[in-house]
This record gives sequence, C-alpha cells and structure tokens, in this order.
Amino acid sequence: MMADLIAWVMVLAIAAYACAGGTDYGAGFWDLLAGGAERGRRPRWLIDHAMAPVWETNNVWLIFVLVVMWTGFPTLFQAVFTALWLPIALAAVGLVLRGAGFALRKPTRRLARRRIYGAAFALASLVTPFFLGAALGAVAAGRVAVGTTATADAWANPTSVLTGLLAVAATAFLGAVFLCSDALRFDAEDLVDYFRVRALFAFAAVVVLAIVALPVTHDDARYVWDGLTGGWGLLPVILAGVCGVATVVLLLRRAYAWTRYTSVASVALIVVAWGLAQRPYLLPTSLTVSEAAGAAHTLRWLAIVTVIAVVLVGPALVLLYRLDTMGTLEPLTDSDTGAAKAPGDNY
Repeated sequence: MMADLIAWVMVLAIAAYACAGGTDYGAGFWDLLAGGAERGRRPRWLIDHAMAPVWETNNVWLIFVLVVMWTGFPTLFQAVFTALWLPIALAAVGLVLRGAGFALRKPTRRLARRRIYGAAFALASLVTPFFLGAALGAVAAGRVAVGTTATADAWANPTSVLTGLLAVAATAFLGAVFLCSDALRFDAEDLVDYFRVRALFAFAAVVVLAIVALPVTHDDARYVWDGLTGGWGLLPVILAGVCGVATVVLLLRRAYAWTRYTSVASVALIVVAWGLAQRPYLLPTSLTVSEAAGAAHTLRWLAIVTVIAVVLVGPALVLLYRLDTMGTLEPLTDSDTGAAKAPGDNY
C-alpha cells in the first residue's frame, strides 16, 4: 500500500513537470523557430518576459521526481540510469545549457553573444524533452530491466523516438497556448494570433504523431498498449483527447480564459494514463512496484517528508503560479540588476 502510494506520487510529479517544465520547453521551441534578429525580436521579447518569473521553479518537479525515485525505488533508479545513461545525460546537458542560455541572454547587450546564448537556450529546449521522452518510451516498451546494459537499442527504437517526438510536440503545444495568454497579459496584440496559429499546428502535430504511434506501440510496447486501449488507462486517454479538442475549439473562438487549464489537463492526463497502463509494473513486464520498493521504514519517512513538502511548499508554488498568470510578477529591470550599457553593446 505504501509503495503504491509513493509510486503514484512519482507519477503525479512527472505529470507536473511535463506541464510546468514542458511549457518552458515549448517556449524555447518557438524561440528556435522565431527567425532572425529582427523578425524574431517581438516573439523572443514575449518569451523572455513570460518565462522570467517561474522558469527556475519549474525544475523543482524534476528534482522531486529524482529524489522519490532513488529513495523510494532504488532498484528502478539503478536499472533506468544504467540502461539509459546516455539519453539521460544528454537531457541533463541540455537542461544546463538551456538554463545558462536563458539566464545569460537577457542581460547581455552584445548582439553576437545574445545569439550564442539564445541558440543554446533554443536548441536545448528541443533536445531535453526529446531525450526525456525517449527514456520514458524505452521504459514503456519494456526495453529496460534490472541488469540491462546500456545499448542504443534500449532507447533508439521506434517507440522511444516517437515518444520523444510526441514530447517535443506536446511541449510546443503547451508553450504556444500559454504564450497566447501571455501576449494578452503584456498587451502584445500582434502576438496573440501569432502564437494561436502555432498552437493549432502543434496540436495537429501531436495528433499525427499519436496516429503514427498506434501501430508501432501495438507491436513494440504491447503491455502498455493494452492498458491504454482497454485497461485502466483508457478513460484518462479519452479525457485527454476531450481536453485537447476543447483547447482547439477555444483557440478557434479566441476564448483564451480556459485554454491554459484545458491544455495542461490534456498533457497531465496522458501521463496519468501511462501510469495506469503500466500497473502493477514500474518496468513492464519485469519489475513490479512492490519488487522495486525500498525498505518499509524508508517509504514511511518518504511519505512523511512528501506530506510536509506538500503542506509547506505546495501553497507557495500555487501562489507563485497564480501571481504569474495574473501578471503581478514583473521581470527585473536594468536598474534592479545594476546592468549598464558598455561600449560596443548592441541591442
């Protein structure tokens, strides 16, 4: 019972990171496709202002997932990081470069350096979700088991590649939807339709990739396929589809008040569906939740710490996200940071 509870805490934390961190990755994806310095100036301005207050906070969910994983399920942690160390390492490198690029781009005045930092931020926003998705695809396909050695086949397979591409498309969808609302919040009327169109195209990409993935996962990840199409995972899959279609309808009607909630729900429900489809396995079909669980007293303490974290940190995170969506939080200005223009600086 305790192991199952901790496992669901981990799944919900993955869903939270997929939505919160995924939105930031999506913003970086559109930063990459914004165009040259002049054509991409306005979209990148909005991306900088929209992400600034919360982008570091969103990584808290990833850290929480890792802590729960290595503390509550050390066997799972060892198996995953042994078999999939390369894609996970590439995702970690992308995570670091992405943060550094975003943090350094804004205060930098020289155009050449801004381009370098911006390229690091944008490219890493594409690389990181792809490799994280590929790792999840490898687990879902049953290619990771206790004792599995690191091979390219573990993650460079059809299911992993499609899951990685779906992760990129889903983050692009979330990022564009959120940036529509951010454009309204920052009175950037010219960018509302700009990102609305991109949100619709990103959703279309998600649908196409999902259709392509149907026959692939049927053959390559049969246990999860059965759980998603006829088991406990079917209901959240249907609800995710309804939320995705609702988001598209709201975008077409230019009714943006609820688009953030419906888009987040669509992505979170897919992660929940994946968790339900794998039951009772953490590594289908080789490692169950009970087999991977750590010592009973460790799980009890982990549950206590999780409750404390939810009570103490949860309200602060909710307040932060609420203040950000209301436009109450403002990015730091040059006067706040003490930045000053130097000879040779170019805006």
